[in-house]
Amino acid sequence: YPSGIYLSPFAPLILGFVTGIATELMGVGGGFLLIPAKVYLFGMRSRVVAGTSLFQILFVTATATLVNALTTHTVDIVLAGLLLLGSVLGAQLGTRLASRTPPDYMRLALGLIILSVAVRMIIGLGIHPDAIYTVEIH
Repeated sequence: YPSGIYLSPFAPLILGFVTGIATELMGVGGGFLLIPAKVYLFGMRSRVVAGTSLFQILFVTATATLVNALTTHTVDIVLAGLLLLGSVLGAQLGTRLASRTPPDYMRLALGLIILSVAVRMIIGLGIHPDAIYTVEIH
């Protein structure tokens, strides 16, 4: 296997199941839960984790988008198209950067991003702006 790990098929199945639930409940999942779990729980190499996650997310995202679009009508197709364009371009740059960056630095960057999100969420629990979507010109 490219991942270099041998484990029970139940471990990734359970991880995927828990991630699927978290994705639908909170909008987090693939990058936020799966990548750290694959690196720290399964001991996978960072480069293999990235490729495996992208392949897996392709199918989960397509299925979830289709279900949400048909059942709840909550898909903004214009916004999704713009995000898709940006993601494709960013993925190309990310692939080049990942091939030149040592795995330890990639894990450090992931940890810093997760900590930054956690700090932002903690701050958001106590500080509430008057109007989130209001732009004032002075």
